[in-house]
Amino acid sequence: MFNQIGLPGIILIAVVVLILFGRGKISSLMGEVGKGITSFKKGISEGKQELDKAQEEVSEKVKDVTPEKDKG
Repeated sequence: MFNQIGLPGIILIAVVVLILFGRGKISSLMGEVGKGITSFKKGISEGKQELDKAQEEVSEKVKDVTPEKDKG
């Protein structure tokens, strides 16, 4: 279906969207999309940091619980 649109069809759709919504509305929409992407990346980064911190805490608890073998 979309294989038959081609470049002229895409340009025509872009022009119609620009006429219907206006330049200001489209630019504000793209700004919101950019903010969403930034927020998503920040959330992933914070989640990774939390996982790393939890993993460190678990490994420390395992070291504390593991009995040391008697020497000699």
